[in-house]
Amino acid sequence: MTIIRITMHVFPEKRKEVLQTLLSFIGSPGKEEGCLSYCILNEIHNKNIFNLISEWETRGHVDLHIRSERFRVLLGTKTLLCEPLKIQILTVLDSEGIEAVNSVMKKRLLSPCINS
Repeated sequence: MTIIRITMHVFPEKRKEVLQTLLSFIGSPGKEEGCLSYCILNEIHNKNIFNLISEWETRGHVDLHIRSERFRVLLGTKTLLCEPLKIQILTVLDSEGIEAVNSVMKKRLLSPCINS
């Protein structure tokens, strides 16, 4: 799985316009092939910072997305930002779920002598 995280520092007066653009990303019918999810996050302490996180089946799907019109629209928001877009492309080689958490918690309960 590949994850794209895009951080956007928006001019306060352009916040609504950027948010509408981001919402069009996740609300569009017919997601792009290979897209597992889109998520918009807003910083708690600064409402003018957005993070757009998308998950993709493969890096090939990410490359297609980067070449898409949809992605060009996103890059076009640069005039609405007070800092350049920060883009991270992360490749996940392995992932774990609640079972891993439960396993660690169980070990903690069985080994109370471990320094905290």
